[in-house]
Amino acid sequence: MAVSLCTRFLGREFSSPLVLPAGILGMSYGSLQFAHDAGFGLVTSKSLSLEPRKGHEGPVVARFGGGILNSLGLCNPGIDAGLKEIEEFSCMVKAPVMVSLFATNRHDFEELAGRASDSAAVFIELNLSCPNVMDEFGIPLASSKELVADMVEGAVKYAKLPVVAKLSPNALDLPVIALAAQEAGAAAVSMINTLGPGLLIDTAVRKPVLAPRYGGISGPAVLPLALKLVHECVGRIKIPIIGMGGVSSADEAVQMLMAGASMVGVGSAVWLEGAQVLTRMNAGIRDYLERENFVSPDFIPKLERKNV
Repeated sequence: MAVSLCTRFLGREFSSPLVLPAGILGMSYGSLQFAHDAGFGLVTSKSLSLEPRKGHEGPVVARFGGGILNSLGLCNPGIDAGLKEIEEFSCMVKAPVMVSLFATNRHDFEELAGRASDSAAVFIELNLSCPNVMDEFGIPLASSKELVADMVEGAVKYAKLPVVAKLSPNALDLPVIALAAQEAGAAAVSMINTLGPGLLIDTAVRKPVLAPRYGGISGPAVLPLALKLVHECVGRIKIPIIGMGGVSSADEAVQMLMAGASMVGVGSAVWLEGAQVLTRMNAGIRDYLERENFVSPDFIPKLERKNV
């Protein structure tokens, strides 16, 4: 039986179920092309704000036994420069890209969504969930169903493209937040972003490893929680989910699909192992499909939900 990695999501077909999340690679069209050539079916831009952001002073990334601690601070070239890179990528590669947007109020999300709608992107992602700017902006937007609904509703009003709400695992009741995003008009949700923030300490100098002190936690350690939250949310909402969090192998990608995700984000694994991890993962997913007689990832059965 011939199998294919092609996956349908929000009415479009993608060459692989694997998605590059925002913030893993650079914002240049070359970085986006590199991600596409490595094997991602959908690539996501860095989260773009209305004005350029320098982000935090380094060091901002550190490895630990369970993954990565990072506090980049949403550095990006701003919406105008970012959309130019997306346009060039689309012209050169003719592959799908999702533009990620970041703001802290409805008005800015509305303006960003309107401007992004005239770009070459196929989807808009609202980054409502970054923990690395908590001190600067207060409680993460995705911790409040009212704020999530307000931001999504505003963006959807001005967007001409499907809107994907990226949610935080730090919310007390994530299924309630996901439902609020759906009711406000989101076409899909993306989860999870990094946990935390957390802390690593350099014992030799008795100071935090990261210059901003705290950072978001990602990598293999967060996989079980990511699977559990995706599985919880898929039983509460009707819109599809891009699932991510600690996925670093083909088997873990299949687990994420079984948990209920329609596509699977792979971020920290690329940073830790290099782009060759995508080749192994795509090959492993194909092997699984052939072994289990599934024609595509869309036919992988979802884990049965247990009534509690």
